[in-house]
Amino acid sequence: MTNAESTIAQYRHAASVMGFDFGSQKMGMAIGQSITGTASPLPLVVMKDGIPQWESLLAIVSQWRPALCVVGLPLNMDDSESELSLRARKFARRLRHFSQIPVVMVDERLTTREAREHLKHKEKTGKNHTAADSVAAMLLVESWFREMEGVLP
Repeated sequence: MTNAESTIAQYRHAASVMGFDFGSQKMGMAIGQSITGTASPLPLVVMKDGIPQWESLLAIVSQWRPALCVVGLPLNMDDSESELSLRARKFARRLRHFSQIPVVMVDERLTTREAREHLKHKEKTGKNHTAADSVAAMLLVESWFREMEGVLP
C-alpha cells in the first residue's frame, strides 16, 4: 500500500467532514456526513487578507466536531500552483495545528463554476439563499465522499 493509499484509508470512514473553500476576502464552509454522502452549506466566514478570525472559526469547527476537514486547493488548469494555492495550503496547516483535526487538500478546479450553476437552478425554483463559496465548499465535501466510495476495500 502506498503512502497516498494509506492516508486515504485512514480517513475513508470519517463520519463527518467539514469543507472549506478558501478565499482572501471570504471563505465558504460546509458540513457533510459520510452515511448519506451529502453536505450542507454553512454561513460564510469573513477573511481579512486571507486570514480568518481564528477564535470564531475554531468555535464553529468545535460546534460541528468534524472527524476530517477538507480544504479546496485552487490549482491552475495546467496543474501549477498560484499565490492563492500557497495561501490555501498555509491556511490548511494552521487549521490542522489549531484544531488538532486531520486536514486534507482537495483539488477545487471548476467547483466555483459548478456552484454557480447549482445556484442558478436554485434561483429558478426560488430557493437560493446561499453564497456560491459555501456551495463550493459543499461540493468539495461531496466530491471527497465520491472519491472515497471507490477507493480501497
